Amino acid sequence: MPILGIIASSITGNLVTNSFESIATVTVGAGGSSTVTFSSIPSTYKHLQVRGIQRTSAGTNNWGLRIRLNSDTGSSYTHHNLRGDGANASAEGYANQTYMYLDRAAPSDANIFGGVVIDFLDYTNTNKYTTMRGLAGQDRNGAGQISFNSGVWMNTAAVNSLTFTLESGNFTQYSHFALYGIKG
Repeated sequence: MPILGIIASSITGNLVTNSFESIATVTVGAGGSSTVTFSSIPSTYKHLQVRGIQRTSAGTNNWGLRIRLNSDTGSSYTHHNLRGDGANASAEGYANQTYMYLDRAAPSDANIFGGVVIDFLDYTNTNKYTTMRGLAGQDRNGAGQISFNSGVWMNTAAVNSLTFTLESGNFTQYSHFALYGIKG
């Protein structure tokens, strides 16, 4: 059985796998962007994975990355996060939200980008809700932070688009997202 998802994305070396296929990439240009969207996502995979590096233009460190599926802006999401910085840990969860959320994903510090790896599981299964799990983190000049996140889209529709926005500000130039399909 192939190793899939977040674990597989962290393996280095001579691992040969045909489980991941690149679907699309987005690199934010000069002037930034308020959203990053992947649309017309094919339904030929078992799972989806998004890998990204991003930074916010906001003057304060509002690090949250918001995710909407199929442009749904209703209160049909839940999300949970566990975060830490090496000295402190905390957790929180929210129901009936208008987006899923990745904490500690996008710093505003100059030239520092946050990183994310996000899995969307069984995104075409119309017999259950779509779940998300994600890792996010950043090293803010030695003040590192990381979060483990999960979420549920309480809708049984197959996912055909993903939209990412920030809690505050715009994505800065060179923020980059890559979408992969994971074979089942």
